[in-house]
Amino acid sequence: MSSVYIVDDDEAVRRSLGDILSAEGLAVCAFDSAETFLSACDAQSEGCIVLDIRLPGMDGMEAQATLTERGIEMPIIFLTGHGEVQMSVRAMKAGAYDFLQKPVPADILLERVNNAMLLDRRRHEKRSVKTMARELLARLTSREREVFNHLLQGASSKEIAKQLALSPRTVDVHRQNILIKCRVSSLLELSELYRRCNSD
Repeated sequence: MSSVYIVDDDEAVRRSLGDILSAEGLAVCAFDSAETFLSACDAQSEGCIVLDIRLPGMDGMEAQATLTERGIEMPIIFLTGHGEVQMSVRAMKAGAYDFLQKPVPADILLERVNNAMLLDRRRHEKRSVKTMARELLARLTSREREVFNHLLQGASSKEIAKQLALSPRTVDVHRQNILIKCRVSSLLELSELYRRCNSD
């Protein structure tokens, strides 16, 4: 389930932000330190992170670096105080989604959080499609994979047969099996499957 992870050592801030987001039907998980937050999430976690840049112990920048090391890609919205513009710029360069200055207006918070949640949802959908594509291609035998590679290059059955020392009829059988295993009905769809498998 997608959640908004609020990480701030100020209880009043956590409560205020949580109330605003919960009132909009968003699931909220609040933490008073980066350490407790990091112990509760992993690469499968979905949603976005509202992270105070100034925290006791591990600060927001260090938490961001740790998240990157662990392959946790949820968008991060940093909360900053006055005079922390340089840190905000560094955070953005390191991949942060956005930063907001305290106190945060409710409408701005909701807009940025909703946009970040949408971005994360699309990322997970893309990853799911990519995983499925790889699973389908993994079903091919080594010979089918050879035929598959030639098909992607636009080679005809006769050309593939000559390259692999097979009969055109055998190539046609492999070709049909490839389409069935990959759950596609044409070479165009097969090419699209391959593209999804190798997309960034």
